[in-house]
Amino acid sequence: MKHITAFILFFITAFTVNAQLDPVKWTTEVEKISDTEYNLIYNAKIDNHWHVYSQTLPEGGAIPTEFFYQEDVLNKDFELVGKAVESESITEFDKVFQMELSYFDNAATFTQKIKVTNPNISSIEAEISFQACDDTKCIFESEIVTFQLKEEKQSKIFDPVKWTSSIKKLNDTDYELVYTATLEDKWHIYSQNNTEPMGPIPTEITFKDNENKDYKTIGKLKESQTITKYENAFAMDVTYFEKQAIFTQKIQVLNPAIKKIEAEAYYQACDDEKCLAPTTFQFINNLDGSQGLVETLAIDPQDLEKSRALSLGVTGWDKYKKEDVKEETNFGIFVLGFIGGLIALLTPCVFPMIPLTVSFFTKSAENSQKGLANAIIYGLFILIIYVLLSLPFHFLDSLNPEILNTISTNVTLNIIFFLILGFFAFSFFGFYEITLPASWGNKMDETSSRIGGFIGIFFMALTLAIVSFSCTGPILGSLLAGSLTSDGGAMQLTAGMSGFGLALALPFTLFAMFPKWLNSLPKSGGWLNSVKVVLGFLELGMAFKFLSNADLVKHWGLLKREVFIGIWIIIGIGLLLYLLGKIKFPHDSPLKKLSFSRISFAVLVGAFVIYLIPGLTNTKYANLKLLSGFPPPLPYSLYEKDSDCPLGLNCYKDIDQGLAAAKEENKPIMLDFTGWACVNCRKMEEQVWSQDAIYQILKDEYIIVSLYVDDRKELPKEEQFKFVKANGNLKNIRTIGDKWATLQTLNFQNNSQPFYVLVNDKMELLNHTTAYTPSADQYLEWLKEGLENFKK
Repeated sequence: MKHITAFILFFITAFTVNAQLDPVKWTTEVEKISDTEYNLIYNAKIDNHWHVYSQTLPEGGAIPTEFFYQEDVLNKDFELVGKAVESESITEFDKVFQMELSYFDNAATFTQKIKVTNPNISSIEAEISFQACDDTKCIFESEIVTFQLKEEKQSKIFDPVKWTSSIKKLNDTDYELVYTATLEDKWHIYSQNNTEPMGPIPTEITFKDNENKDYKTIGKLKESQTITKYENAFAMDVTYFEKQAIFTQKIQVLNPAIKKIEAEAYYQACDDEKCLAPTTFQFINNLDGSQGLVETLAIDPQDLEKSRALSLGVTGWDKYKKEDVKEETNFGIFVLGFIGGLIALLTPCVFPMIPLTVSFFTKSAENSQKGLANAIIYGLFILIIYVLLSLPFHFLDSLNPEILNTISTNVTLNIIFFLILGFFAFSFFGFYEITLPASWGNKMDETSSRIGGFIGIFFMALTLAIVSFSCTGPILGSLLAGSLTSDGGAMQLTAGMSGFGLALALPFTLFAMFPKWLNSLPKSGGWLNSVKVVLGFLELGMAFKFLSNADLVKHWGLLKREVFIGIWIIIGIGLLLYLLGKIKFPHDSPLKKLSFSRISFAVLVGAFVIYLIPGLTNTKYANLKLLSGFPPPLPYSLYEKDSDCPLGLNCYKDIDQGLAAAKEENKPIMLDFTGWACVNCRKMEEQVWSQDAIYQILKDEYIIVSLYVDDRKELPKEEQFKFVKANGNLKNIRTIGDKWATLQTLNFQNNSQPFYVLVNDKMELLNHTTAYTPSADQYLEWLKEGLENFKK
């Protein structure tokens, strides 16, 4: 499985520089709010051209800023109140990480509110974990800071805003909610209508926990009288409240069973000299009219304990340089797209169009140069059209990068791809045609004739794309499925579409430049339909790969390795019989004799079927190395295996069990972060681990702990919990995969697979971490070095 996170890790590690580089300076302040409540304020001063990142970032991108506190005092001597509030950030599309990211330039402020439960505590130690980047490099740093709670120079009481709330019943379904802020003299908060990006933070009232649509708001949030005045601090007119601010919102209850309405106020308070960090205030209003309450988000102690248990406390990072992960390019998918385009040229929907279209351009133009120019423009428009088809996926990717990057383990989408490719396969067999409405093609053709010029040529290219869809659609569907189930996402799809469009466009340009070449083209005939049928068999084989992905992740047991290979053998035999003329499909022409090319291809297919046959056995020959990553892994078998681990090695699927075994046997541990649907994981196991020297060292010298991050099997109810992130956010841990994926990200700041870590039973690193390493020699040296460091 190719991961976009490998690309990200490259920028985090390959460009990591030495410790002399210090672009971010941190200072701290303590703000006393009451006898038991404080604001811990982190101030970052950032060098020019550098920036640090927000606490909230999409997964698979840059590393967010996080704050960690001593485990022995957190929730014992003090508690975090909500999450840290950060100053205004900049959100832009980052070319390095290929996604929208929020970051800070020049300065950043993070404010964490705490409640002290031990009156004797005098200081709090915290660790700041952050990534800083400029245009050429990134560093990942952590810094320990101390907050002195008892030092009066730092402790100032600022609590200028007091909130209350009430609810009024208007009729059987409608209510009016009123939120009132009472302000101390000289202090004010800002109107919700302040929208200037560089202005003050407007007050917002947001309603929570309404996923079931139990109620809806009526109209906009109304606010009491405001003052608009020019403020030097913001160099603009701002609108704010003095003394008091009242916000009123009408709602309509849709579910009579609900008892309360929860809301949250987000606001910033300022006086003539200073502004406090933005903060939140939470309300609960009972529909029966009883007193409105304030509720602080509580963290279940058991969730906190289980969250802490995922932290392995790995040490030794300073001893080993992190592995340089080379940047993945999209050239491979571009080449595959190009090959797909060449294949599409050989289908009956496209091939006959080449001489007709080229002849039109060369004969209808005023001169040969004009005809050549029109043909080149025609080819360019074909390329542009197919590239444009990938653009909507960039929009989806920007909304939620994970929507594309996690498709490879999404059961529903893999089943959908299986059904689509199967549907495409039978259309290639000729049982039905997949076509776009004929009116579309007619309309495009009519438009191109009427308009003429460049625009007319564009519509001619669009006409080709529409009328050839019955042949190109299934190939594009395979390209779409293959691209989006690799973690390259939308960029990989664009590369594939570019290759496809280029291959489709080239003949129209080349034959226009060299018209005599048209005489060398083979004549259209029944061979074109044969190409379609062959493609149908290939589509059918690929369809079962996606069904296999879903089966592996859910452990249904439908497509064990031997069943999958058996299906491929049956498909291969069907293709062989077709090539030899033993079976026919609806649109096939009579086969008078077997051509040399047909016989040659039949020999290749027959050899492939023979190669697959040992995969049905329970012998050492069952490891089909050339197909690693396509069939299910060797342990996922119909045969009873001594081990359900790769290659029959001994391994543990739980880190605690592996740790206990390592202590008992006095062996080092190899943490193997893997996935059921991970192609590169299978390649490593079946091509690299299977080498004799590597197999022996893994078998005899290491305790292997294989953690499947995409395992969708639910944990027992008593083991499920909400993981508490450093910024206070919660993540549901429901499945085995949730647990191991979180453990990997938390301890190693990496979420790509395969990912390998060598440690001892004290969780001390024995070597640098590594990922996909197709060189067996290089991987063996890595294992040997880890073993030597363990013995030392």
